[in-house]
Amino acid sequence: MVLTALIFFAILSILVFVHELGHFTVARLIGVAVEEFGFGLPPRIWGRKIKKTIYSINWLPIGGFVKLAGEDDESHDSGFTQKNAKRLDGFTQKNAKHLFWARSKKERAAILIAGVMMNFFVAVGITTYLLTQGVLEPSGRVHVEKVVAGSPAEKAGVKAGDVTKAISYQLSVISQKEEKAIFVSKDLIEFTKLHQGEQVQLMIVRDGKEMTIALIPRKEYPKGEGPMGVAISDLEMKVYPIAEAPVAAAKINIQRAGDMLTSIGRMLWRLVTLQPVGSEVAGPIGIAQVTGEAVKFGWKAVLEFMSILSLNLAVLNILPIPALDGGRLAFVFLEKLIGKKMKPAFEKSTHQIGMIVLLLLVVLISINDIVRLVRGG
Repeated sequence: MVLTALIFFAILSILVFVHELGHFTVARLIGVAVEEFGFGLPPRIWGRKIKKTIYSINWLPIGGFVKLAGEDDESHDSGFTQKNAKRLDGFTQKNAKHLFWARSKKERAAILIAGVMMNFFVAVGITTYLLTQGVLEPSGRVHVEKVVAGSPAEKAGVKAGDVTKAISYQLSVISQKEEKAIFVSKDLIEFTKLHQGEQVQLMIVRDGKEMTIALIPRKEYPKGEGPMGVAISDLEMKVYPIAEAPVAAAKINIQRAGDMLTSIGRMLWRLVTLQPVGSEVAGPIGIAQVTGEAVKFGWKAVLEFMSILSLNLAVLNILPIPALDGGRLAFVFLEKLIGKKMKPAFEKSTHQIGMIVLLLLVVLISINDIVRLVRGG
């Protein structure tokens, strides 16, 4: 339990730090001053000012933030530009450019999207490493991993390592046989369930030679053994060369991001229609539980989980929800569309309301996590 908690907070700390480091680095490169770089959400536990930037640790370890100079400044009107900066409260073109709201739309968008991109790069980087170490992938063929002693498969002569090509059933002596090519495990499982208690012919490849084995899938069998009594898999270990791994990792994470967006869409629909969100939605408690499960399977599983969580943070933060990076980015796009900035006070209030709603969601989802744990789900 303690190890799981430590790993969970270590993963969360790294991902939050990397995300905020993206904002921090791009802001500094563009020339925007950073007032505070904080881990966790206020109130503050500790803080130290170094070169005009406060580095802080805060009480709520569920996020982090980078406070940019002029990010929520309400003291200037929406018509501010660097050209007219000289007449606004003593600002000059030289020092005004260090304020976030004084930068161009492209520069502000770059700063806002930097955290998301950093999380995406972390996900791709971890996936790249795992691909070079070898991953199980669908191979297009089904092989026997284990044969249960005393099962129909063992009695018929099936051995571990055999590759199944097809399975057939003779309908009658004079009629044609029903045959199914085997490419995935599901093909073999479904066919044998349809012909329990009937003789089938299993076409296999063993040591490069093809052969046919006749057997009768049983109707009744011990739990976990199946009608034939074999453990099968269509997955094989593939090790990617370092030159191929980054491209493959990017494709994998783009596909995962699409799946995450679809899942979020379903969740939002359930919330709008007052349906239960289901067990696939997890808060900090649920994520900690998944961390514990990953620890059981070893460090590669922990890295895989970290990659998925980093990508999840990227996807969530890019959504146009107030208080998130995507919500702030939406205001930049809105400014582009209408040709002027929104009132700073309105934008700030919108993000504050968004933060309150997000915190309430975290609380509700955490309650759902606790209820699921109590029920043993």
